[in-house]
Amino acid sequence: MTVAERDVDHVRGAVVGWVSAALALVLVLAVAGWQLGWLDGLGDDDAAPPVDDPAAVAPPPEVDVAPVKKPRAVAPVADLSPTLDVPAVEAALKRFLRDKDLGPHVVAAVEPLRGGGRGYEFASSGADIATPASTTKVVTSTVALSLLGPDHRFTTRTVLEKGATPRVVLVGGGDPFLLSNPQAKWGTNTEATFAPKKADVVTLAKATAKALRAQGVRRVRLAYDASLFSGPAVNPHWPSDYVPTGVVPPISALWIDEGRDPQGYGFSADPALTAAQVFGTALAKAGITVDGAATSTVADAAARDLASVDSAPLAQIVQRLLEVSDNEAAEVLLRQAGLAHSGDGSSVGGQAAVKKVLAAGDVDMDGSVLYDGSGLSRENLMSPHLLIDVLRWASSDARPELRAVLTGLPVAGFTGSLANRFDNAPADGPGRVRAKTGTLTGVFSLAGIAVDLDGSVLVFALIADQVPPARSGLAQIALDDAAAALGACHCTR
Repeated sequence: MTVAERDVDHVRGAVVGWVSAALALVLVLAVAGWQLGWLDGLGDDDAAPPVDDPAAVAPPPEVDVAPVKKPRAVAPVADLSPTLDVPAVEAALKRFLRDKDLGPHVVAAVEPLRGGGRGYEFASSGADIATPASTTKVVTSTVALSLLGPDHRFTTRTVLEKGATPRVVLVGGGDPFLLSNPQAKWGTNTEATFAPKKADVVTLAKATAKALRAQGVRRVRLAYDASLFSGPAVNPHWPSDYVPTGVVPPISALWIDEGRDPQGYGFSADPALTAAQVFGTALAKAGITVDGAATSTVADAAARDLASVDSAPLAQIVQRLLEVSDNEAAEVLLRQAGLAHSGDGSSVGGQAAVKKVLAAGDVDMDGSVLYDGSGLSRENLMSPHLLIDVLRWASSDARPELRAVLTGLPVAGFTGSLANRFDNAPADGPGRVRAKTGTLTGVFSLAGIAVDLDGSVLVFALIADQVPPARSGLAQIALDDAAAALGACHCTR
């Protein structure tokens, strides 16, 4: 190759290199300009100014878009203290409360949630008190929250007693929702809006084993302490077949899965012993040798704490209890109320707590008599006015700690024990009514709140306690229709 040829190649290479570098620079500047918005107006000298209202942008000619409708205004703030239009309420309820399917004894009352003034009262015959069934849980829950507070938790713990072979004592704290293991599914309910986090004995056993190993303990005896509650475990005011037929278990300060048998057949005859046995098995799996069988005891006050697990806050327990109508949890809370009020963890202590707390809240028992916390007793008698007064008390701005009583009420047609009801009720009723249900053979009740078509909040209680067994399904529908009618009427002025 000649010198001239080498020079031509050199020049050609230099030109190519320069052009490549220039193109790369232009590309970099273009990308930067796009990212930084330098090119946004390029070529748009005749473009229209930006439009702030998306609805004002015209669609392409080929797209047929319907005119934008003005949205409905948000509903006004509910009126909590309206004047009740008693004739309007009577007109809305009359045909439902006089339905023959409800039987010969129906009592009802309706009032504004706040304020005074005349309310609506109805009694088809006889006394204006009736067997309330599970609407009793509204009273139990309110009293428990009043005494303990919404953030209160129930603690299940283990302690270590000295001895040649040290003894671990499982101490029940009256946690109604203590589980047999973290995956236990007994509390699953597809209609519930949530499930509170629950403590379990397997987690407690693992923590206990860790604490024992830290103290050099590898072999123990096992005992359990369920002495927090006192009195009969089976309420004497319940029908005698309730426990044998699996309606309700013996009530205990120490149980798992609300007293259910681990084998899946009904309830355990001794819930505390069952809980201790499951705990002992878990403790052994965690590496601790357990000698002998678990025995009942009262823990030594000088025993050293090992581990503990806490329940969900009481407000969450109450919400779950009311939403799915949990009999077992309600009975535990009645005894917890007795403990908090006077140190008496029996059902009788709980009954005394209910009377005292309601009296302190200026809630008149009005001839009502309550023997349990769940409403399983047919000897319970309650005025609809008592339920109304308790719900009003729970709604008071001065008592925010009671609010879970209202938020726990099932929503008609949507949640909890009302999820599959109100199907045939007046159309505006579902969603406007929140109420606690009550059901025993021959007894149907509802107590809660309703928002009428004027946006006014009403509180109501409806009880029918002499329903012919053959008319049970129709009676429930009639009572649902009555509650829904409150949401579907102009009942205030």
